[in-house]
Order: sequence, then structure tokens, then C-alpha cells
Amino acid sequence: MKQKTWPSPSNTSPFTSLHPINNPHNSKSYILDRPIKTTRTPSPSPSHHNHRDFSSLPYDLLTKIAAGFSHRDLNAASLVCKSWSDAFRPLREGMLLLRWGKRFKHGRAGVQPNLEKALDSFLKGAARGSSLAMVDAGLVYWEMGRRQEGIALYRRAAELGDPSGQCNLAIAYLQADFSNPKEAVKWLLQSASAGHVRAQYQLALCLHHGRGIDRNLPEAAKWYLKAAEGGYVRAMYNVSLCYSVGEGFAKNHPQAKKWMKRAADHGHSKAQFEHGLNLFSEGELSKAVVYLEIASRAGESGASHVKDVIVQQLSTASRDRAMRLAENWRPLPSSR
Repeated sequence: MKQKTWPSPSNTSPFTSLHPINNPHNSKSYILDRPIKTTRTPSPSPSHHNHRDFSSLPYDLLTKIAAGFSHRDLNAASLVCKSWSDAFRPLREGMLLLRWGKRFKHGRAGVQPNLEKALDSFLKGAARGSSLAMVDAGLVYWEMGRRQEGIALYRRAAELGDPSGQCNLAIAYLQADFSNPKEAVKWLLQSASAGHVRAQYQLALCLHHGRGIDRNLPEAAKWYLKAAEGGYVRAMYNVSLCYSVGEGFAKNHPQAKKWMKRAADHGHSKAQFEHGLNLFSEGELSKAVVYLEIASRAGESGASHVKDVIVQQLSTASRDRAMRLAENWRPLPSSR
């Protein structure tokens, strides 16, 4: 039977969705020390303040609170009062620039993909204070190989409290060229506590392997489970291993089987292979063939050999049905 292995930290970039670019962006760099200045309506004098006067909140505090708002939340906050509407105008502009950046990045809404225009839009949105635009601009810089510029933007977003910025900054610090595990764990804790599932998974790995923090298997298992319950597939697989071998959790075969199947159904190829083996050992031959065929198509070479052995024990009708199910199988949506 295939030996179960824990995933090890990868040296490849986890900031996916863009292919590396050989010719870096050559336009002039943006200086993003602070949000651009905007004109805002002066707050009423203290004599007119009362406990219902939201306009008395400092501008910097307002923009920091709203830096990572969704478009809907930002629009709703802008309706509180005229002072808030004026204060949030740069962020509303930043949200529109973020949307255009995503269109240029992915070629959406009839727009041809153009990475330079995408980066330009993201940077302009970042200059208006949008932490979401900072993260996307940082991602583009990272994929271009301009990692210091990417990290600077991740840090700006992280300091504004953006969980994605905190997670990306932490992952950057876990990379070989910028290795600073203790700093990474600090940001992972903040992002994970805010519910960011990738940060929860990465924090669990650090706790599991004792990287940047003392090794703590029960705490690692807890964070794996949080990420798994949030839909992170690799965490589902690791939760299954925790229950299977008794690391962090007491051994629990039903729980191990449940999470292995859940990871398999969400597209984890190793989980598909191992779940197929489990079904085979339980005498569920037709179901085993389905999962082993799916795993084989995903690149698990050992699954094909086991499947061929099982198929010889099935009737032609059962074999054909299993292969049709594998052909039509689609993974459940997940957070990857």
C-alpha cells in the first residue's frame, strides 16, 4: 500500500494564477508611501458634536477601517453621512481601478489580457488606499520576479489588517530568499485568526514542523481542522492523516475516512488514490475503481496499476459503469 506522507513546505511560489514573465515591467516605479491627499469636508466644530455625529471620526481611522471593504460594504459605509462619503471617495475610486485591473489581468468583460495595464490599475488603486489592490499588485510583482516590490505592497496591506496581505507576506517570508520564519508565523497568526483558510493551513504546517515556532502537534491539528472546515483541500487531507496516525488527535478511523473522502471529492489526487485503496480493502470494488481511475488521470501512476488489478474482478457492466462515472466526475468547489 502506498505510504502516506506529510506535505513539506514548497520552494515554489504559492502566489498562483499568473505565469512567470521573462521580460519584467519596465515602466517607472510607483512611490506608495502614503495614500494620495484628497479634499474632504471639514468636520463640524466640537460644539456641534454629539454621540451620533460620525463625521468626528478621524479621516485616517476611517480609511484604515475601510481599506479592505468589499464594493458593497464600501458603498454602504459611504451612505452614513456626507463626511464619510467624501472620505471614502478615494477608496471607491480604488475599487473601480481594482475591477479594471482584474479585467486586464484575466481578460474579462471583453477586455484583452494586458498585464502591464493590470499592474497600472492595481497600483493606482493601491495609491488610493485599497488594501485589496495592494495585494493584487504585490502578486503581479511577485510573479514578475520583482519580489521586494511585491513584499512592500503585501506589508502595506498587512499593516492595514488585510488577511490576504498578511498571509501573502507570511508566505513570502517562508521562501528561501526571504526566509524569516518567526516573522512569518507572526503574520500567519493574525491572518489565521481572521479566518483566512490558507493562513490557517500554513500556520498548521509551521506548528507541525516546528518552523518559526515550537513544534505543537495538537495545535497544528486544530488549525488543520479549521482550514479543512473552511474548504481548504490540502488541510482536509492532513486532517485525515492526523486522525489516521494519531498525531494531534486521538486515532479515529471513521473521522480519518470521512476527511479522506472529503479531500478526494474536492480533487486531492493523493486522497483519491488512498480512498480508492480503502474502498478496495473494504470490498467496494466498483467504487474503488472510480476513485483510482480519477487519481490515475490526475497523475497518480500507482493508482492505474491497482485499478487494472481490480477491474479484472468486475463484470463488464460494472466496469463500464465505473468508467462512465469516472469520466463524468467533477470536483466539488473548494478554497484549494
